Amino acid sequence: MSSDDERAPVTADRPDSAFHVTGTDHVTLIGSNEADTIEFYRDVLGMSLVLRQPNLDAPDVTHLFFDTGDGRILTFFVEDNRDSHEGPQRVGVGGVHHLAFQIEAGELEEIKESLRADGYGYSEFDRGAFHSLYTRDHNGLTIELVVDKYEIPDDRRGEVLALAQAKRVDAGAEYVDDEQMQAALEELGLPAERADVPDAATGTGISE
Repeated sequence: MSSDDERAPVTADRPDSAFHVTGTDHVTLIGSNEADTIEFYRDVLGMSLVLRQPNLDAPDVTHLFFDTGDGRILTFFVEDNRDSHEGPQRVGVGGVHHLAFQIEAGELEEIKESLRADGYGYSEFDRGAFHSLYTRDHNGLTIELVVDKYEIPDDRRGEVLALAQAKRVDAGAEYVDDEQMQAALEELGLPAERADVPDAATGTGISE
């Protein structure tokens, strides 16, 4: 494995590319059927179903649009004759490994109770820069529910993470943790007050 000095630099500076995108508009997945997709993304995760129409490239397929909570959209191509997939997915190169959505720290316990009540297992981990619950949707796709440990303005997120990465490398740490996040926020003149999240295991894992 190459050392950090030999790899592409990690920086919040805009790259010298022909153009720059301005943000995420939507992400589209191949779903199973409409009923199961709506049941999980609307009824379990609480996303509003904001648009339903034929797939413009395949009119026999339905295109569902969900608002993830901040106006950014998640969409699915679904067909009623597709069964949902049980069990974890095993994706290859180019596949979707997982989707991550933000949740509020104060709602963490309520969300865990809600997942249990709806029959969805979960795992909980301290990921260093943030705190995460992991579960699976009706097709076995891994869903990560993220609590930011520190309040970071959306337009400063990349800047904070890039500086925390530099401090991680300087410290010889394997992963970004609270120490590097706090130091990065303070250096950038941003509040470094940690959210009230429970202690959780560090490491790897997925839903129960």
